Amino acid sequence: MDVKKSPKASLEDKKSIYMLMGFVAVLSLLYIGLEWTQHEVTIYEDTSAAVIEEEEIEIITTAETLPPPPPPDVPEVIEILNVVEDDIETAEIEINTEDDKNKQVVIQAPVTAAKVEEEDDQVVFVVVESMPSFPGGDAALFKYLNDNIKYPVIAQESGIQGRVICQFVVNRDGSIVDIEVVRSVDKSLDAEAIRVIKNMPKWTPGKQRGKTVRVKYTLPVNFRLQ
Repeated sequence: MDVKKSPKASLEDKKSIYMLMGFVAVLSLLYIGLEWTQHEVTIYEDTSAAVIEEEEIEIITTAETLPPPPPPDVPEVIEILNVVEDDIETAEIEINTEDDKNKQVVIQAPVTAAKVEEEDDQVVFVVVESMPSFPGGDAALFKYLNDNIKYPVIAQESGIQGRVICQFVVNRDGSIVDIEVVRSVDKSLDAEAIRVIKNMPKWTPGKQRGKTVRVKYTLPVNFRLQ
């Protein structure tokens, strides 16, 4: 038995119409969705550049220079000299000295440099412009020591030898004073060195600024066994 459909119940003829309606519905929904999701965009003006430009502007103020005040008026001084002729008599001034007759006038002695010279005589120099010297020079000094030193017997028997260093002051007149031993070797050798120096003739005194002064002199005395 054949089954037959009614032409009114067939949907094949209306398929294209339904498809178009579906497209229209989908497009409508898309349009509505896009309209709802649109956000409002606010544009702000960037004012940072303007602020930076305002900060970089340097304000230069120029002080108004005023002219210097005029110098004060100095009155001109006119000196008037009164010339007195020789023929005109002038008033005499009398000075009464009756009160000064009984007064005692004290005249002070002028200050002299004698004390200073005395103090300079006591000053002992160590180094001066012209050092004191033995008469005849160093060669004569060594000859004097060799000729006058007598080696102590006690030191010879004990085999004692060495260098005794002595110091003394040469006065302004060349005399030798204040003899002392600054480096000792033996008592007998020290005593012999002091004896020889004490018997020395007067030296040529030292000079400072052209003036004779007292000078401390150091002299080593050698004792050697032959």
